[in-house]
Amino acid sequence: MKRVITYGTFDLLHYGHIELLKRAKALGDYLVVALSTDEFNWDSKQKKAYFSFEKRKKLLEAIRYVDLVIPEQAWDQKEKDIKLYQIDTFVMGDDWKGKFDYLRDDTDAEVIYLPRTPEISTTKIKKDLNVK
Repeated sequence: MKRVITYGTFDLLHYGHIELLKRAKALGDYLVVALSTDEFNWDSKQKKAYFSFEKRKKLLEAIRYVDLVIPEQAWDQKEKDIKLYQIDTFVMGDDWKGKFDYLRDDTDAEVIYLPRTPEISTTKIKKDLNVK
């Protein structure tokens, strides 16, 4: 069984997220999504998600491409997660291109950066909703 992992906040879930998850799942048989906790988002990214971790987790668990949702609590947990969940492929959006290449050597996992859906993002949704 080929296992894939991806990471993210997945706030204001939209079709760009679904496309990313669909493409990630197509790279293997089992998709693990590491979901940023509220504390990690605030302490490390200075971001506050609209939906709580628990609500975002329930949304992700309802998506047919997602097999398991785990908490992301720190930037440096990726190596541990890859080993713990016996991950073959690490996937991130291409806006992170190059940032996680070290995982190839440290874990033997394949590292793939998938293109984002260009016309949609959580940032764009938040910006558009603030327009009066």
